[in-house]
Amino acid sequence: MTDTRFHTLPDGTRIAYRHHVGTGPTLVFLPGYMSDMAGAKACAIYDWATAHEIGCLTLDYSGCGQSSGDFADGTLSRWRGEVLALIAACVKGPVVLVGSSMGGWLMLLVALRLGARVTGLIGIAPAPDFTQWGFSEAEQARLAAGETLLADNPYGPQPTPTHAAFWADGQANLLLAGDIAIDCPVRLIHGLGDKDVPDDISMFLAQALRSDDIQITFVKDGDHRLSRPADIALILRAVKDLVMPA
Repeated sequence: MTDTRFHTLPDGTRIAYRHHVGTGPTLVFLPGYMSDMAGAKACAIYDWATAHEIGCLTLDYSGCGQSSGDFADGTLSRWRGEVLALIAACVKGPVVLVGSSMGGWLMLLVALRLGARVTGLIGIAPAPDFTQWGFSEAEQARLAAGETLLADNPYGPQPTPTHAAFWADGQANLLLAGDIAIDCPVRLIHGLGDKDVPDDISMFLAQALRSDDIQITFVKDGDHRLSRPADIALILRAVKDLVMPA
């Protein structure tokens, strides 16, 4: 990605990002846990946006991809601050947030801060509150005691770590138990074959959101990644629906 640039935060952390200046609301893609802007969905959205002269911003959270920092220091609150800082530095006007998995939780936290600037949300297998429903009581007790948990990683050779600080911060940012004060149009896409995020999480999210304009699309044979060509095409139709309405 030869157009990668870097934004330096006040603490010296360098956040890698790609930004295309275009028309309409700017698409902001938020990757999932341990993912980055080189993933298939991020690249497909960025390429579509540039081809249609739509604004688009993708990034690597600190400790991920090409950004500096240690992944062990990452939390939802920290990454939310990085996203907000990049939007403030790069984007003028409205935004449409697109969040994949953990990025679907992060997009909600960002949207609550940006308010009316957010004109649409697209959640791809969104995983809000996964620090709560994604761990057993015994695992949560170990995390609360400061342990780091390692889980089998179906997407790579290294185990997936969950650090105590990330878990604690997630528990401080739970959303599904109350009303989520977001009123913009929302599109949720979830595979019924998702083994990482139960598909009913999208149902719970739709019920918690205050918006009256919510559509959920279930992909019968879709897995968690939703990165097959047909899945990408479905995601791009949702993107077009929110940034280029008929």
